[in-house]
Amino acid sequence: MRKQTRSILDELSQISGGKPTTLVLESRANHIINSAINLINTIREQYDEPEAAELERRLINSIRAQEPSKFVRGLRKITEDK
Repeated sequence: MRKQTRSILDELSQISGGKPTTLVLESRANHIINSAINLINTIREQYDEPEAAELERRLINSIRAQEPSKFVRGLRKITEDK
């Protein structure tokens, strides 16, 4: 009989038991939060205060509503107005 091979992704998912552990969630949250902080800092560097505040508000609202298009619309609107 031929031995069946498994992919590395199958092996890794079996190690974690299929459910994210606290450490995995903590790591993902840490990466996402750091990325958001870097994005906000970049927005503040690139745009004047009222525009940056509007984009920050749209970013938070798009995350809350789970609709990335809200942020993109605001960014395009500000870019077109320039």
